[in-house]
Amino acid sequence: MAQPARAKALERFASEPSVRVLLLSLRAGGVGLNLVAAQTVYLLDPWWNPGVEEQAIDRVHRIGQSHAVRVKRFLMQHTVEDRILQLHAKKTALVKGALDARDPSDYKERATRLEDLKFMFS
Repeated sequence: MAQPARAKALERFASEPSVRVLLLSLRAGGVGLNLVAAQTVYLLDPWWNPGVEEQAIDRVHRIGQSHAVRVKRFLMQHTVEDRILQLHAKKTALVKGALDARDPSDYKERATRLEDLKFMFS
């Protein structure tokens, strides 16, 4: 979508109560947008990096939001997407462990990108 059309769609979503749905890719929804007019985020496919999803959710859940924000994820079990979410959990735990570690030498990388890919497709 061209930038002028995108800006118009975002303005309509923010200002017109009759416009109740805004479809965005994670890339478009995660960069420089204020979407406090929204109340629900639906995630249809996981991104490799959990931070990309968190950024997109944060566009709705930010200062100025006057409603509770709901996040709903659609996922089929036993699929590549399901495995990506398992990797998200591992990566989040790894980062949390690194940030909580008292000694930087306690940080151990548990999986490389190649191992992650093998896990997803095995």
